[in-house]
Parts: sequence; structure tokens; C-alpha cells
Amino acid sequence: MKKILIIEDDPSISLLLARTLEMVNFLPVRVSSITEAYVLLKTDSFDLMILDLGLPDGDGMQLLSGIVEIPVIILTARAKLHDKIQGLSSGADDYLTKPFEPIELIARIKAVLRRYTPAIHKEYQFDDITMKIDQRIVSKDKTIIDLTPKEFDLLYYLTENNGFAVRREKLIEKVWGYESDCTSRTVDIHVQRLRKKLSTKRIETVYKIGYRFNNA
Repeated sequence: MKKILIIEDDPSISLLLARTLEMVNFLPVRVSSITEAYVLLKTDSFDLMILDLGLPDGDGMQLLSGIVEIPVIILTARAKLHDKIQGLSSGADDYLTKPFEPIELIARIKAVLRRYTPAIHKEYQFDDITMKIDQRIVSKDKTIIDLTPKEFDLLYYLTENNGFAVRREKLIEKVWGYESDCTSRTVDIHVQRLRKKLSTKRIETVYKIGYRFNNA
């Protein structure tokens, strides 16, 4: 779970940000001043920071110079062009003005995090099947199996949670997105196709719950 530091002195906006982030499975941590932010940044690690500029103990720009290793999105009422240029030139990865749409903020956060996410050099192997995660290739006995993007994502999420029962609702959220209108039947059909294409019994049905990948 990605941990995001919110530096915002307006309690209502800070709470809105936290609730918005929680809806898409981010972990928000809230502070309201530069001083509090400095303390946390010295003792904890974060995947991204949402930074207001007009803070009670100074200008949020002060924080940019010392945290270049953390992605930063400035969220501020300052809408003038020179403010945006200064913020981006000082090290911010994105600049969004208030009032803002939560859905746009989430899209910007995900875009920034993608740029900072290192390539995954990982493989999964079970039976005679190999999954190359970074290349998004699945092969059976060295022959590539043609999987759709959603079939691959579904198989990847199940293998990542090897041994654990995963609810259909969670699979919909993680593979199709929490705003998707797909149903449990969609998940069932994709699992059936995976089983057939892979000729595997590793994907087990958990009665009235969902599915479990078993590579014990």
C-alpha cells in the first residue's frame, strides 16, 4: 500500500484528501505545517507527498529542496503562471490548483507514481508454466500462451496472493478498477479461460468467496 504524506493546514481539505486516497487504497498521513512535515520526513518514509504552499509556518516551497527523492504534487490556491513555473522548477512533479476534482487528483497521483515505480524483474513458476512479469509473458513448456491483458492481470494478482482466498469483489477492484461495472460473472469467466489456457488446477474455487491460487 502506497503511503502518501498530506501537508495541508485546512482541516476540511485535509480530511477530503485523506478520504479520497483511502477510497483507492492509499495510506494517507496528515500534517498541517512545515515543522510537522520535517519531523515525519526524518523518521518515516513516503511514496508521494501532496503539498500546500500557504502553510502557517512558512511557504511550502521550503520543503522541495530537501526531498528530491520523494515525488511531490503541489496542491494550492496559487494559480498564477509564475507560481506554477516556480513550483515545477523547484522540484515538484505536478502542480494542481484549488478548487480541484478528487478524481483528477487521483489520476495525477497514479501518473506520478508510475514514473517512479522501478521496473519489476520478477518471474513466477508453477508446473511447466513461467510468468515473466516485466515482459507480461506467460509460457507453458516454453510456448507462449496468448492471454488478454485482464487475464494476465488476474493471474498476476492471484499468484501475488498465493495461498490466500481472494474475494471476487477484491479481484474486480484490483484488476478492473473500483469504478468498473463488471460483475462476479466476469471474474468467473476469466478464471475459466485461464484454467483452460493454462491447463492448471492451481486456481481453486473458494465456495461463496472467490478464488485462491495454490502453489504449495
